[in-house]
Amino acid sequence: MAETAVLVALRLAQAQARARGLQLATAVYDLAAPSFPPAVFDVILNFRFLERATFAAYREALRPGGLLFFETFVRAEDATGRRYLLEPGELRAAFRVRLAADFELIWTQEGPSAGPRSGPSRVLVQLVARKPP
Repeated sequence: MAETAVLVALRLAQAQARARGLQLATAVYDLAAPSFPPAVFDVILNFRFLERATFAAYREALRPGGLLFFETFVRAEDATGRRYLLEPGELRAAFRVRLAADFELIWTQEGPSAGPRSGPSRVLVQLVARKPP
């Protein structure tokens, strides 16, 4: 059912773009085994999902000048480590080390999550990076 909702949302986004005279191409990929064509995406959005294998895959899949928006959860001090939680500072360190020579870090922030499901064990990290032209 979730896949159907995603496809419906993508069709609605495409219809809204067409109505405004804009071009929008969308794609759905299995991020558990990321494999993207090289230099094909202008923007990659990764929200509240973590598969570390996507780090290198995103780098290759973005076109020159493309933007990566990344937001996911970080293990808080009072939470036990899990596969789908980053360690504090891990995302920023991974992208600084791996992308410093070829990506511009535009925004990065790590801190408590706001909202109804927030709390001491809900820490978010956000990152926006641009692949150079």
